[in-house]
Amino acid sequence: MSVELLFALCACMLIGIGLYGLIVLPHPLRKLVAFNVMGSGVFVLFGALAKRGAAAGVAADPVPQALLITAIVVAFAATAAAVALLLRLIDTTGSASLADEPAAKD
Repeated sequence: MSVELLFALCACMLIGIGLYGLIVLPHPLRKLVAFNVMGSGVFVLFGALAKRGAAAGVAADPVPQALLITAIVVAFAATAAAVALLLRLIDTTGSASLADEPAAKD
C-alpha cells in the first residue's frame, strides 16, 4: 500500500464521517464541526493528489499547495463567521434551533 493511497483512504473516511454527521446530527454547532471534518477530508485528498503528481517525476508544482493553503484560510474564516452567526442566533432567540417551536423533550 502506497502512502498516497493511504492518504486517499483517510481522506475518504474523513469525508464519509463528516457527511454522516452533517446528515444525522441535529444541533447546528455539531453540523458545523461535521462540515469542517468533511472539508478537512477534501484538503487531505487534494494534498494527496498534488503529492502524487509531484512524485511522478514532474517538477513540484506550487499551485496546488497555494490553493490548499488558501482553502484552509477561507474555511477558517467561514467557520468563524458561522460561529458568530450561531452565537447571535442564540442571543436573539435563546435557542440554537431554527425551528419555530422547540422540540418537546420526553
